[in-house]
Amino acid sequence: MNKILLFLAVLLSAITSNITSAAAQTEFSGKITDAQTQAPLPGAAISIPDLRSSAITDQNGEFVIKNIPARGRFLVQVSYIGYKTITQTVDLAKAGELSFALQASVIEGREVVITGSASSSDNRKNSTSVSAVSKADLLYHPSTNLIDAISRVPGVAQVTTGPGISKPVIRGLSYNRVVTVSDGVKQQGQQWGDEHGIEIDQYSADHVEVLKGPASLMYGSDALGGVINILDGLPAPDGTLRGELLTNYATNNGLTGNSLMLQGNENGFVYKVRGTYKNAYSYKTPTEYVPNSGFNETNFEGQIGLNKKWGYAHLDASSFRTNIGFYEPVRNDAGQLVDDEGNTFSDAQNKDRTLAYPKQDVRHYKIALNSNILLGEGSLKATLGYQHNLRRELEGAGNDGLALFLNSHTYSYDLKYSFKDFNGWASVLGASGEFMHSVNTTGAEQLIPDYDSQAFGGFAYVKKTWDNDTFNAGIRFDWRKMTGKAFDGDSQFSAFSNKFSHVTGALGYTHEFNDAFSFKANAGSAFRAPNIAELSANGVHEGAFRYEVGNPDLKPEQSYQADASFDYQNQYISTSVGAFANIINNYIYYCTSGQNIDVDGRDFPVYNFVQDDAFLRGIEASLTLHPVSLIHFENSFSYTRATNRTTKESLPFTPAATLRNELRFEPKIAGTSHSYISVGIDNFWRQSKIDSFEQPTSGYTLLNAAIGTTLKLSKNQVITVYAAGKNLLNKAYYDHLSRFKPGRLSDEDPTLGIYNMGRNITFGVNIPFTLKQ
Repeated sequence: MNKILLFLAVLLSAITSNITSAAAQTEFSGKITDAQTQAPLPGAAISIPDLRSSAITDQNGEFVIKNIPARGRFLVQVSYIGYKTITQTVDLAKAGELSFALQASVIEGREVVITGSASSSDNRKNSTSVSAVSKADLLYHPSTNLIDAISRVPGVAQVTTGPGISKPVIRGLSYNRVVTVSDGVKQQGQQWGDEHGIEIDQYSADHVEVLKGPASLMYGSDALGGVINILDGLPAPDGTLRGELLTNYATNNGLTGNSLMLQGNENGFVYKVRGTYKNAYSYKTPTEYVPNSGFNETNFEGQIGLNKKWGYAHLDASSFRTNIGFYEPVRNDAGQLVDDEGNTFSDAQNKDRTLAYPKQDVRHYKIALNSNILLGEGSLKATLGYQHNLRRELEGAGNDGLALFLNSHTYSYDLKYSFKDFNGWASVLGASGEFMHSVNTTGAEQLIPDYDSQAFGGFAYVKKTWDNDTFNAGIRFDWRKMTGKAFDGDSQFSAFSNKFSHVTGALGYTHEFNDAFSFKANAGSAFRAPNIAELSANGVHEGAFRYEVGNPDLKPEQSYQADASFDYQNQYISTSVGAFANIINNYIYYCTSGQNIDVDGRDFPVYNFVQDDAFLRGIEASLTLHPVSLIHFENSFSYTRATNRTTKESLPFTPAATLRNELRFEPKIAGTSHSYISVGIDNFWRQSKIDSFEQPTSGYTLLNAAIGTTLKLSKNQVITVYAAGKNLLNKAYYDHLSRFKPGRLSDEDPTLGIYNMGRNITFGVNIPFTLKQ
């Protein structure tokens, strides 16, 4: 903590110094027009992501971005619905007044991404595989949580425990192998647990970027499988006060979600507040309700900051809490789900929003300071974070009902200094680290010991840009220390201290054959230090229904991956096809030899953490056709094959091959905009490539549909309404990664399972509003 406070003092001193010494404050202004007609485009958006600044054009198509530096080269993005997005690097010292002419196009293209690189970049010039999910996609596809919402991205899946808990899976890798970033900070909860979800409000995300593949160069240990980067929207334009109200209702489990946001910008002083509440009762499969599977979620967050001539500094704070019900399934002779006394559940119980025991009470508090400050001839981008995660598993009321209590504090920093571009060369030096203190033995049950974790990493990165080519390379060193505390209680833990270090690197190349056709390739190494459960677990993991035994002698995982893809995009078609291969040495997983252990009169299967060598490979493809403005036909396919190179068997928890198709009709209706009617089919192949303790999962097909429009209520006020249905045919199916599928719920009865959610229709309203402009 003292180190964090010391750096904060230095950072604030640097800000003060730059306020007096930086070049004079400037304005970036210009005009945006239609390239064919030269007509102005009012309402077009222009943004400088690395400065967290934006503006909207007026009725004359003109814009002004205030409170930005008078020097520096930054990527600018210009976008407008129905036009091709422009990305252009601008030297603010020579910017003057610029004009942008947009070409009409039903496919907008040219995404700007920040994940996996030191600064914002055009995704075509970014060698890593990054997919972006827009706010519209997050809102208008039915989902019960954020990870569920992004699972439609090719190569992305989810490990689910009912609708309330989802863990991201990228190219067959999950848990501590995928880093989740929010507010610029690596989320640190309890990623190692099967039934531990992501403690982030899905409504707070403006968009999500998914990096697929090793990303240790920028993110250190744990980014072996990829990164989920949850990005907030840019601050409001200068002189603006605006907000949004989101509300929706889902028919299957009565899920209600409401979120209100307000943000403003007064001469570079930016602020924002958001409050969210979600509540759901037990969900229903095609055959039955699942008792005590409801959940509720509350989130409050806020931001204050400055956008000035020296750069920006924003302070974010959030308080997230969720309560999730659990049920240990038992069926009577008639096949009905019953309680501990053999009684069936009534409709009133299933629709009761008051959770019964057992349940989880999860709280996550976070503070993050993000800044990008002009320093010397370059700029320093810094993120300081503090997180407090509390996860209680409750068997009953009061202290006597506290079964498991996981309590962790994490302090982190991430620094990147970008040197001035020279002759197309951009170079960056960076350092990051974290300290975690975790207390886990105060509950009635102990799965892992109290422990401390320290990590440090430093990297160097260089990127060379020609007209149609980019090349990048980087190298990184990481060090991590894990210290477990001895404990003698219901569970026994021996003291241990492990140190891990590793050098990783990455090479990337992109080439644009022409404005439509491009190629990208990336090769990199990554590593992951064993997590606390893998090193030291010694107890019953209640939510997973097994007894876990860790191994303090585990070695770090080492990954070597290469991937490549071709992209083609014009105003009628957008397509991409890519492949990857990932070799992982010392891959850690758990397995059972069939041994059981008696705990409080109940037998639990014993699972030990072991490691072997693994090989994962796969393909991902997408095809979007837009032959006319009214028709949008979107298709995607992903396939991952994962094998244990030592045992020659398949790795566990590998998602099935998936093909998604969606046909959308987008009519022009007077008084409305963005109207659509869509029908989609999701096809999941049979998954028979499984580990010895898994069971195969049959293939299935789901029918989805949606309808929505944006109504213009007045000159400056619109309202978006939509309805989206999933599994409309009420298909009974098991997702292969569901923890409720047969073979995972009960060691005694391998046929015991609970289907995934049945038919679900979500109705939603989105009301953006402007109080001052």
